Amino acid sequence: MQIPEILLVESEHRPGSLGRILTAIGECGVVIDHLTAVSRNQDKTVWEITIEIDPGISTLLDERLASLPNARLIGKSDRVFDRHRGGKIEMVAKVPLDSLQQLRDLYTPGVARVCLAIQKNPEALWDYTNYGNSVGIVTNGTAILGLGAVGAQAGLPVMEGKSMIYSRMVGISGIPILINETDPGRIVDHVSAIADSFAAIHLEDISAPACFEITEALANRLAKPVLHDDQQGTAVVTLAALLSAAREVGQNLHEAVIGQIGLGAAGIGIGRLLLRYGIRELWGTDLRPEAMAQLTALGGRPALIPELMRAADIVITTTGVKNLISRDQIRPGQIIFALSNPEPEISAREALAAGARFATDGRSVNNALGFPGLFRGALDARAHVFSDAMLLAASHRLADLSPPHEILPDVLNPAVHAAVAEAVAKAARSGDGATPL
Repeated sequence: MQIPEILLVESEHRPGSLGRILTAIGECGVVIDHLTAVSRNQDKTVWEITIEIDPGISTLLDERLASLPNARLIGKSDRVFDRHRGGKIEMVAKVPLDSLQQLRDLYTPGVARVCLAIQKNPEALWDYTNYGNSVGIVTNGTAILGLGAVGAQAGLPVMEGKSMIYSRMVGISGIPILINETDPGRIVDHVSAIADSFAAIHLEDISAPACFEITEALANRLAKPVLHDDQQGTAVVTLAALLSAAREVGQNLHEAVIGQIGLGAAGIGIGRLLLRYGIRELWGTDLRPEAMAQLTALGGRPALIPELMRAADIVITTTGVKNLISRDQIRPGQIIFALSNPEPEISAREALAAGARFATDGRSVNNALGFPGLFRGALDARAHVFSDAMLLAASHRLADLSPPHEILPDVLNPAVHAAVAEAVAKAARSGDGATPL
């Protein structure tokens, strides 16, 4: 798996010097993500070069740079670790605490009155606590990114990242909850036991097939929104991107045959939402017979990869297998969404060169565009479930907000998330399709 690394390279300040450095990096098969000048004096420039590299060729790259007469590798910046040091989130007070009178009002004895008010009217919990602005982010660490079952604590940086996005984009307090458990029934019991702390439950990075059982059981047991981001969150953003891509190339999604390669959490979630949207035909494939059976139960058609690639107008891949799709399998005119991160089943460049009409990858289809607005809208509406209508409303709003010739809007624009939240809340209040996922 390729990982990001930041090189600090000193070069001579003369024509062609930087070009030779970048050429040397490229000749090692390394992709350059970002380049910036850190410092410059009369005859030297220090460059910060962000790359994506397979750890196995790190030594080769170091040797190649060392052989250049015009450059010197002076270090490697750990910008990623520096930004994580001490964690990415914290809990802070929303009100001032500067006097004993404030302390007495906000804590004992004044707080007792608020406790009794909530006991008398449970809805007061939304008005006098942070309950209505809180989401529990739950993982057991069995499917962290593309890393697999690294454990709940090793997955905490991801959960903190989700919490950070919640806070910055929509003002939600997302609280990471780590569960050291793999049995679905016990996970459901653990989450149910603490669910009163939160107005909604965000499930994250729980492996298939357990994630399906856990999501369904919690949605049925708890009178509050429950969403598995790897399923429904990914599906919402994928459908939005498909709507934009179809608009760009003039494809009618309702009439398209869509092929889903990989039927894990993301694949099943995408397939399910596409069928709810109303596509004509969904084909799918997976190595696991139980996943194929699940596809059939949803209304999809099981197939092998060669058959699927020949039949599908749109192909979506979520397998995590690098280079699974070869150029000769691409049918001219297809739309290709190779969504595995960090390395897709086929690069967008290769797919386009093979005749695809449109191609993208998982870097462009980021589920950080989905979950903030979904949960903000659900909380604002005081919803009890995430319905299909709410998910579809989010997808349509994201597609509508996408700039010309782009498949999705800016993930760092709070106004985008606010607009999605408004659409989700409206769908929740309408009650259309208010069936638990």
